[in-house]
Amino acid sequence: MMVKLTFLGTGTSQGVPVIGCNCAVCQSPDPRDNRLRTSGMIEVDGQTIVIDTGPDFRQQMLRANPNQVDAVLFTHEHKDHVAGLDDIRPFNFRSGRALDIWATESVQEALKREYHYIFTGANYPGIPQVNVHTIDPTKNFSVNGTTIIPIQLLHYKLPVLGFRIQNVAYITDASYMSPAEMDKLKGLDILVVNALRKKKHISHYNLEEAIGIAAELKPKRAYFTHISHLLGLHEAVEGELPPNVFLASDGLVVEAGFG
Repeated sequence: MMVKLTFLGTGTSQGVPVIGCNCAVCQSPDPRDNRLRTSGMIEVDGQTIVIDTGPDFRQQMLRANPNQVDAVLFTHEHKDHVAGLDDIRPFNFRSGRALDIWATESVQEALKREYHYIFTGANYPGIPQVNVHTIDPTKNFSVNGTTIIPIQLLHYKLPVLGFRIQNVAYITDASYMSPAEMDKLKGLDILVVNALRKKKHISHYNLEEAIGIAAELKPKRAYFTHISHLLGLHEAVEGELPPNVFLASDGLVVEAGFG
């Protein structure tokens, strides 16, 4: 059996290129240096699970072209991770049912503020239809029979979640992870972790820190995401990385076997 991960977007909150920026990365002709806002799609056990619906969600879905999305998992409530929720509507229309979304109580509060028309109960024609499920960060949960292990992280002072699904783990927007949470990430085939830039940052791992996490956890392969133009050109930075550590790029598909 396989877990298939598609990197829908690998950029930071501004994306790459950044509006109005003339740096070498933002002007790069290499398509790997063009990064939509960070999101992932996991196909496992015959279902498709999306992690975060950022402002580029519609464009990402047009490119990836999944037949159906069965569930959305939210890492946290920042705009670059939730701003595309309205664009789940085609999946509602196609399936004829509400879409399951999974989020902590704090993320649900933010979604209700941002998308009040979804949650009023008025059921206005054409609005997104969702079934909301609450994530307890201390407990594993199941999405249509697939076990999801939440990973508790800090994004500066904001609690955020990563997720382990089988032998694949997806972590973004993190700046701290406790030893107990690190223990949940042993034995991975694929580790995804954010690496914003080379210089240290208050709320994101930088490149050195991300490399250190990969070295400690020793996955078979590690991929870095949530990348800003300040990290450097994709080709140059990837040439500096240890073996089996890579920069992710938009549209990249990776697979891991299990079972």
